[in-house]
Amino acid sequence: MNALRRLAPYATHAEASRGRLYAEPESQTRSVFQRDRDRVIHSTAFRRLKHKTQVFVYDEGDHYRTRLTHSLEVAQIARSMARALGLDDDLAEALSLAHDLGHTPFGHAGEEALDACMRGHGGFDHNAQALRIVTSLERHYAEFDGLNLTWETLEGLVKHNGPLSGPDVHETILAYNARNNLELGTYAGLEAQVAALADDIAYNNHDIDDGLRAELFAVEDLAGLPLVGQVFHEVSHRYPGIERPRLIHESIRRLINLMVSDLLAETRRRLEAAKPRSAEDVRAQARPMVAFSAGMEAHNRALKDFLFRRMYRHERVNQMTDHAREVVRDLFLVYMGDPPAPVLRHEAAGDPGDRARAVADYIAGMTDRFALDEHQRLCAPKEE
Repeated sequence: MNALRRLAPYATHAEASRGRLYAEPESQTRSVFQRDRDRVIHSTAFRRLKHKTQVFVYDEGDHYRTRLTHSLEVAQIARSMARALGLDDDLAEALSLAHDLGHTPFGHAGEEALDACMRGHGGFDHNAQALRIVTSLERHYAEFDGLNLTWETLEGLVKHNGPLSGPDVHETILAYNARNNLELGTYAGLEAQVAALADDIAYNNHDIDDGLRAELFAVEDLAGLPLVGQVFHEVSHRYPGIERPRLIHESIRRLINLMVSDLLAETRRRLEAAKPRSAEDVRAQARPMVAFSAGMEAHNRALKDFLFRRMYRHERVNQMTDHAREVVRDLFLVYMGDPPAPVLRHEAAGDPGDRARAVADYIAGMTDRFALDEHQRLCAPKEE
């Protein structure tokens, strides 16, 4: 199937996949990576992303990005870049759709709170949780727990941000790696590297849109920002009097195009210099093959710094994230003392560490709305 698409030699070829942990007869109509993508889409964890926010909690409005819409945007960018580079775009799409499965409700605030609750029990990390979901917590198939994804998809899910080593590697990843060696010390294939930077491109640009929509900052505040200010200025001058929503959309689509074009050019330059002849050659490299140029990387850092100061640490956002942390902490304490039925079903009797992990699994799987409702039900002062 991949041969018809003329993949580059350094792509991850589906017909050469290292396979699944549990052997299965493969599909006659879909490649192994198409099948992985479809299993992610049909998973419970993926559906829940619809009501998990990134920066804003659920009641802030319907037009802001959720983890689901963000994942779809990442998949679109990753698929386009993968195809332009001659890579397996189905694998890039599968990884893009799966990369946020392990996130808690309330974005990074929820993750930080749950990690604090899990100190002494192995901590909490959303990448490790994504692996836990696709290898264990999704329990729908008759013959195995998890989704039984291919080795390449699991490798990309775990290592999309680079090799893993040292004491900070989460115990969930180490435990799974002991069963199915993902070669943690090497870079992942190019499709995973593409998905990781597609995430960066989508996240930063669409947070500009959400931040402007929420009036956390104004278009005028972007004027001094490298590249971003220039693009907004060019659009304003080319289309005098353009309505604000059109100005924002036109500028952001141009920014995405500039970042994608830069990434493709730099990646091709690195591939030409390294001359990898296989996916294994890519894994053996001393640096990632997919990257921005130095100039674009500097622009990207400046944008991240701006968003951190003006959006993620905005007073309105801080008020919401403080409440989110409180909700997660309160629920964790309640469930540790009085576990709900899903926790009781999955914890190992008599081991407090296992109970804590089961409680963390349960809270991490919640949508923003369900977490708020549970907190109101269990923790709000009761009327006499």
